[in-house]
Amino acid sequence: MVSRVIPVEPFDLVVFGGTGDLAQRKIIPGLYRRFWAGQIPADSVIIGAARSGMDDDGYRALARAAIDEFVTADKRDVAVIDAFLATLGYVAIDAKGTGGWDALKGRVRKNVVQAFYFSVAPSLFGDIAERLHAHDIAGPNSRIVVEKPFGRDLASAQALNGVLAKHFNEAQIYRIDHYLGKETVQNLMAVRFANMLFEPLWKAEYIDHVQITVAETVSVDGRGAYYDKSGAMRDMVQNHMMQLLCLIAMEPPYHFDPDAVRDEKLKVIRALDPVKPEDIVRGQYLAGDGQGGYLAHAENKDSKTESYIALKVNISNWRWKGTPFYLRTGKHLRARTSEIAITFRAPPHSIFDDADGWRENVLVIRLQPNEGMNLMVMIKEPGPGGMRLTQVPLDMSFAEALGEEGADIPDAYERLIMDVIRGNQTLFMRGDEVEAAWRWTDPIIQGWEARGDKPKGYDAGSSGPEDALMLMHRDGRRWREIRE
Repeated sequence: MVSRVIPVEPFDLVVFGGTGDLAQRKIIPGLYRRFWAGQIPADSVIIGAARSGMDDDGYRALARAAIDEFVTADKRDVAVIDAFLATLGYVAIDAKGTGGWDALKGRVRKNVVQAFYFSVAPSLFGDIAERLHAHDIAGPNSRIVVEKPFGRDLASAQALNGVLAKHFNEAQIYRIDHYLGKETVQNLMAVRFANMLFEPLWKAEYIDHVQITVAETVSVDGRGAYYDKSGAMRDMVQNHMMQLLCLIAMEPPYHFDPDAVRDEKLKVIRALDPVKPEDIVRGQYLAGDGQGGYLAHAENKDSKTESYIALKVNISNWRWKGTPFYLRTGKHLRARTSEIAITFRAPPHSIFDDADGWRENVLVIRLQPNEGMNLMVMIKEPGPGGMRLTQVPLDMSFAEALGEEGADIPDAYERLIMDVIRGNQTLFMRGDEVEAAWRWTDPIIQGWEARGDKPKGYDAGSSGPEDALMLMHRDGRRWREIRE
């Protein structure tokens, strides 16, 4: 199967925070890979903008180092790298002052697509947006890309949306969530809405429960003071996991159109029930194996911020009433994995004597590592001796199923930045969607803060606190094993 690469129109992209960690790890390498693939025209202009004093050659040297470190050797071609670096430039800029803005204006063209990537702290969004207009740099067709966090509660999200709305309309604002750029996440929509196989079964009548797991092996060491201000609920559940839940639970949109898709996601968020205190488990990883625990890494011995959270979530609508969604995410766990597991109900009657051999049908959607899907089904165990049942996977790894082209799945940032250039907002969050998510999240956080709940300790390298197991066991269910 040959992957089609459709070039975009020439564009100007300004990356504010262009010398930062995200720019070096994701944005610059991602842009280079799209250039290498032939998707970015050579007459495009990419400008880094930051406080550091640097000229074009200095920025190109920084970009070359980033490509050497974060792009695989099979895609590092000297001639292509040189051609890509020729599209790059740099402007030293004062986000809160006047320095550099006239120089930036002189380098941004008016006759091509303009995109401005705000890879900076949210506190600078308003200052940058205001100056882009004050210096007549941004026009009515310009687009801005903003990174999370989109606030830390409803009030701050509304304030942030208000700041952006002063200078850009909603159609110009691209709130980026890299989880939505993953190939498997988009394939979830294709599997549901391009095939008749699953959609008739995609409801409470046939689905027992859904598990969404995002497990990380890394600790918060080195950024604990920052993480301690957010925690797993704000950092992962309110945005990444909420988006995954919406894509699973949403109704079919009338068309694969940005607003149609986002309208259906918004309906899911608004249908979420309040979460009961007994349906929440929070944890903090403990010290062990010569490594410090969360409290040491957060530099706060009295911290009540969670590095792990598990939730039982219910959706009050006709499709999902009675089918719980179990969400869990955490740091310093056993393995790095992200997956969605849809567990189907048992057949109403078994005709086989080997009833003990029966296992649930489970559709597993793997986001990382090894993106793909598999469906666990029951078959007859091979060999003589009667009808004994066994469970086997119908496996589809994208890399294997699509051959060499499948192994070259673009990074989420590559896809999302190209969508910005095309003007396609389907995989980006709308302002009312962000606010609705916070409207559901805030009472949960306020509840445990009012109760003074402390997170439960769990061993680093484990699957999380024991209480999370009980969250499932009391319902007669169990978590899937966390493994790569």
